[in-house]
Amino acid sequence: MKITQSRLPLTTWFVETIVAAGVMLLLVIDAWSEYRLDVGDILEISVAGVPDLKQRVPVLPDGSISYPLLGTLVVAGLSNTDARLKIQAGLAAKVFRQRGPDGHETAVIIEPDQVTAAIAEFRPVIVNGDVARPGQQSYRPFMTVREAVALSGGYDLMRFRFDRNPFLESADLRSEYDAQWTEFIKEQANIWRIRSELGREGALDQKRLLEAPIRRSTIAEIVGLESEQLDVRQADYQGEKTYLQSLITQTSEHIQVVSEELQKDEEGLRADAQDLQRLTDLFTKGAVPMPRVTDARRALLLASTRKLQTASQLMQLQKQKLDASRQLDRLDAQRKSDLLRELQERSVRVSEIRSKLQSIDEKLQHTGMVRSQLVRGGGAKPELVVIRRGEHGRARLDADEDFELEPGDVIEVTLRQPATEVSAK
Repeated sequence: MKITQSRLPLTTWFVETIVAAGVMLLLVIDAWSEYRLDVGDILEISVAGVPDLKQRVPVLPDGSISYPLLGTLVVAGLSNTDARLKIQAGLAAKVFRQRGPDGHETAVIIEPDQVTAAIAEFRPVIVNGDVARPGQQSYRPFMTVREAVALSGGYDLMRFRFDRNPFLESADLRSEYDAQWTEFIKEQANIWRIRSELGREGALDQKRLLEAPIRRSTIAEIVGLESEQLDVRQADYQGEKTYLQSLITQTSEHIQVVSEELQKDEEGLRADAQDLQRLTDLFTKGAVPMPRVTDARRALLLASTRKLQTASQLMQLQKQKLDASRQLDRLDAQRKSDLLRELQERSVRVSEIRSKLQSIDEKLQHTGMVRSQLVRGGGAKPELVVIRRGEHGRARLDADEDFELEPGDVIEVTLRQPATEVSAK
């Protein structure tokens, strides 16, 4: 009987816990079912059995997405479920030809239940105002204002109370931080260009570059210059290779012609030698005069000289062909050696920049904490406003640090100095 009494409260508590968890889960599911896609969200679309069709597609400024076999499809304002149904309907009965390992193409007819579409990344939140690093922050479910401010380096207020000013030091660090990120992007673009020349890598990962905290126009300019340099270097290499191959072909043809000339010269030389021998025999018998024999000797000498010249020309052409072949072989080997050496140097440079970025980031976090402590110690209280776009436009919502955010929210942080400190200054 005691055993039964001791188990009843535990069973009741367990059931109540399960019920509460279920209710909470239903509330969360219901809240997210109302979420509407908008510009900046990224969908991951995949088709079972067709790995080539697995792609992440962003919602473009016009509210549409672009996907193979589907073209352009407007999804802004739809829930994730409605967007998935719309994508499934658009891809239904579509035929996709995929190439197998053996090189043969097979036609795949897409069925709706093969298609999945889910939100891979939410549009970021933006933190603006008195924080260490204003800008975009990646959104995570149940993210609060406190977390967004922390990811932005903490609170920041321009006040001057110490000999070593953490605010001015932070500005210098930010400038160096941006410069190092620019160098990092340049080196990454260089590495992509070198790998492309080596045939090791395809398209540049734009998403990875756009995650860098620098202006997109700067990234686009760097990538564009590297792409132009890649085209120029590839064209120069192909031009040099084509020239050497053409030179080898022309030289081979010339060698064939000269070889035939040499053969004719040898035949002519033998004929002149036989003619001289015949005239010499007749001269001995007194049948021909001496001038005839002298002319035959001259003709034999000319034929011998002509044969030597042709043989010398043939040797020069063969040497030219051999040099061009060696040059062609060295072209690939030397190019690969130079590219590998440059790739190694760039990789070392990237490692150095990463170390510097980590060091600067740690310093920025430290100065951010110092600033936040100064603000808290001075009695300044942050004024937090969340700007959220809804069906009726943008709304300004008063918030605190535990306010739960939604994708696309803009947080305005304002720190005000106490009146006593302002009057003292």
